[in-house]
Amino acid sequence: MLIQRKEMKTETKEKMRAGEGSAHLTHIVDGEKIPHARLMAEITLQPGCSIGDHPHNNETEYFIILRGTGAINDNGVLKSVHPGDVVITGGGATHSIANTGDEDLVFHAIIILD
Repeated sequence: MLIQRKEMKTETKEKMRAGEGSAHLTHIVDGEKIPHARLMAEITLQPGCSIGDHPHNNETEYFIILRGTGAINDNGVLKSVHPGDVVITGGGATHSIANTGDEDLVFHAIIILD
């Protein structure tokens, strides 16, 4: 199967998970078409935008940082993220992510069901 970029659904979520500003999502694969997963998307946060703190119960989320810099709250611990970093959150842990840089923060988000 081939899914071309022009076929991917895009959406903008305002104040995603009670975050700041807008999160722009490009759904790489529709979650309904992925066995054992519910999300595979490229997310762009403009400077100052964020996704608010939220838990992952019975699933694990992976953020793969592609461009830009940001900060995550990793289950209560603040850490910086840069291109090439991977953030893994599951087992009931919580996380949030914010763009703290001067350019867009772009990352892939993949949620695998436990």
